[in-house]
Amino acid sequence: MLTAYDYSVAKLIDAAGIDVILVGDSLGMTMLGYEDTLPVTMEDMIHHTACVSRGAKDAFVIADMPFMSYQTSVHDAVYNAGRLIKEGHAHAIKLEGGASVCEQIKAITEASIPVCAHIGLTPQSTNAFGGFKVQGKNMQRAKQIVEDALSVQEAGAFMVTLECIPEKLASLITDILDIPTIGIGAGNGCDGQVLVYHDMLGMFTDFKPKFVKHFGNIGEEMTKAFVSYRDEVKSKAYPAAEHTFKIEDEIMEELYKEYR
Repeated sequence: MLTAYDYSVAKLIDAAGIDVILVGDSLGMTMLGYEDTLPVTMEDMIHHTACVSRGAKDAFVIADMPFMSYQTSVHDAVYNAGRLIKEGHAHAIKLEGGASVCEQIKAITEASIPVCAHIGLTPQSTNAFGGFKVQGKNMQRAKQIVEDALSVQEAGAFMVTLECIPEKLASLITDILDIPTIGIGAGNGCDGQVLVYHDMLGMFTDFKPKFVKHFGNIGEEMTKAFVSYRDEVKSKAYPAAEHTFKIEDEIMEELYKEYR
């Protein structure tokens, strides 16, 4: 699984054979420049999900439910999930939380909308956690995460994302669940992995989480290309003759006679 937020990148990820594309509310930071995911709106998510859905022909598209689109009530959760399916053309939705959102998960799945749960470090709860910190390192919190995993499965989630929890804890959860686990900062014992594509390509430089590996230095290459473009435009090297269109000399002679 990789994130995508627009048509062009969705096409590239789809062509690479990635199974699942996540339209994450991480777009708040990577695309919109916010400090966290909290300001992201339903309109933001619907807009970007629709773009991705048009580009993904084979990949399964999951869209994030943004902050306060499902916490307020079960009715709001079902209604907003439906908008991501109907207007964004997602195949499924993802929401954050464990036992506390099981009522919403149950209602959404009963409305025939597949739900991917998200437990461990849930970025929409960073204020409650005191920042982006690894979760489940003590017995009490580890047991809570295990119970959350069992609860979301029981509520009807078809998949669960495990974020920033110890590798052995993620492996245990993967072993005891019947549904697939997708890890991000949770080790390789999960059934699958997800990364923000800006992170794995070195395009987002505000910070680099420990679990991120750069699979390409695309951000650096982009900067080099932008600098080359700037220099060639200033030196008149671009556009060259091969980048221009022709017109008959006779036409130009007539135009020069009339207008000069």
